[in-house]
Amino acid sequence: MKPSVQIVPTAMDALHTVQELNRRGYRQENIFVLAHDSSQTKSLSEAADANEIGMKEEGMFNAMANVFKSRGDEIRSKLTSIGLSDMEAERYEEELDRGRVLVITNVH
Repeated sequence: MKPSVQIVPTAMDALHTVQELNRRGYRQENIFVLAHDSSQTKSLSEAADANEIGMKEEGMFNAMANVFKSRGDEIRSKLTSIGLSDMEAERYEEELDRGRVLVITNVH
């Protein structure tokens, strides 16, 4: 199943969105947050009790390869690893460039 992506303007909006998803019955392991800055993604995932797109979703090879990529390339790789097309990943990466945050639900 293709993930659902919500674009929110701020980290606070992302926190509220994750809380709402929890109230609606989404399990924590199916909710991901992504910001352009990796430290903001980490802080936000901890604060919201959500996940980062990591080795489990990307696979070991892609996760290791991302160490050597630019942040934009890394973001697009993460987004395609969860089932988005290259075109969608590029569009969402542009939203992150504008300072927005992604809240992603991925239910199998």
